[in-house]
Amino acid sequence: MLSDVLFPPRCVGCDEVLALSHRKLGFCPYCHPRIHPVKEPLCKKCGKPLLSQEAEYCYDCRDKQHHYLQGRGVYLYDGPMKKAMYRLKYSNRRAYARVIARDAMRFHGAWLRGIRPEAIVPVPVHPNKMRLRGYNQAEVLAKALGQEMNLPVVNLVQRVADTLPQKEMSAEKRAKNLKNAFKVAKNGVKFKRILIIDDIYTTGATVDAITDVLNDWGIEEVYCLYGCIGHGY
Repeated sequence: MLSDVLFPPRCVGCDEVLALSHRKLGFCPYCHPRIHPVKEPLCKKCGKPLLSQEAEYCYDCRDKQHHYLQGRGVYLYDGPMKKAMYRLKYSNRRAYARVIARDAMRFHGAWLRGIRPEAIVPVPVHPNKMRLRGYNQAEVLAKALGQEMNLPVVNLVQRVADTLPQKEMSAEKRAKNLKNAFKVAKNGVKFKRILIIDDIYTTGATVDAITDVLNDWGIEEVYCLYGCIGHGY
């Protein structure tokens, strides 16, 4: 393709131009062994990887009642994927989304088909951040997965509060920070089952807040998929 000549695919892990032999994989020979797909055993709620086959829930989900039904992450948030997710969010590396969506189907295709979502809903960003960044990384991921699954991507939720960055916040402060931060868009279409997409899962405060809004709107089943997720231990 001409676009591949003008804008050759880059390794998601290190951002170097990929050799032809690795373009379908999406990772260079150096990064690929350092990328960790999220596989069983998983927390039955959020989808964090667990060390024990006997454990059912991660340390967080054992003590906290999440509002969404179930979630999955594509990669572990470590190694090259930390910088990769930063570039996806801030450096216009939107092409990474195609690789992430393909791997989502490789690792969690059976789960994604089994939950039978009617639409994919990206976690929204506030208009102020959209103006600064020019795009919403969660929406980019959602569109890539929508193509893989032949599902509509619907901006069903709006972010009405320009919340503070949550990276260093505790779970309790995150929840307070997100209170009343979202609302359903005007003329929102009603579905029974939707799949929320976000780039990184940490405490689940964001998807919980969105789930509350969607449940109040009448949506019965809310699932989540994230580009990266942390350890469940």
